[in-house]
Amino acid sequence: MYTLRNVAYWFIILTLSANAQENFTNTGIRGSMTCITSNGVPDHRIGKFPNRANPNEFKEQKLTFCFPTVPRLTNDVTWGLMTVGVSIAGIPIRPYTADYFDKNSKRGFSKNPSSGWRKQAMHDPRSLGIDSHNGHVDKSGLYHYHSISKNLDPNKEDILLGYTPDGFKIVFSAKMTSSWQLKSGIRSSPPGGIHDGQFEEDFEYRPQTGSLDECNGKEINGIYTYFATSTYPFFPRCFKGEVNLSFIKRN
Repeated sequence: MYTLRNVAYWFIILTLSANAQENFTNTGIRGSMTCITSNGVPDHRIGKFPNRANPNEFKEQKLTFCFPTVPRLTNDVTWGLMTVGVSIAGIPIRPYTADYFDKNSKRGFSKNPSSGWRKQAMHDPRSLGIDSHNGHVDKSGLYHYHSISKNLDPNKEDILLGYTPDGFKIVFSAKMTSSWQLKSGIRSSPPGGIHDGQFEEDFEYRPQTGSLDECNGKEINGIYTYFATSTYPFFPRCFKGEVNLSFIKRN
């Protein structure tokens, strides 16, 4: 039986819960860096976590990502960063998984990288419990993106999604296409089988097969820009500017 007191109690609880899920984002300048801080709550409703494929519960975070305010291209290319960008709402972009093929593991994957075959998230997003925005939650409760949202309007051009560790923009434009393609033939080591996109190593960069370079970037009107694509690699995986390595550190 509900009483006025009970209704008031649950109203307060639901209000507090709703407030706890509100996005907080702040962008400011710190010296030569632009910094985006957030509570880790995106500016859209996320999927249900935990779910059948993802046992992790979403938790608010204290996140800060700083990148050069005036980005500059260098002669070097930086590879291997797990966090490849931050959305304008302060949510990390992390397209890689932490799983590798492991024939000795019961589920066929583990954190052991010795096989050299890293699981590619978007080959089977359901196995990771990824939601309609192509994001999910890790063990720390951090919500992050593996690919562009399914809700992006393909008819809109040059949608600003976020920034990379070297300070250049990440933009979505349906006109831009990746130059990363599936390899031909059979994998050279276990698990064997054809290169079907199940693993990161199933893909290779083939210059000029798309409109973008190996970092999913292109110079537009004299300004270098990274692009998010609906096909692999989805987000830039390498960077041609001066990277702020502290970008990837969570505070």
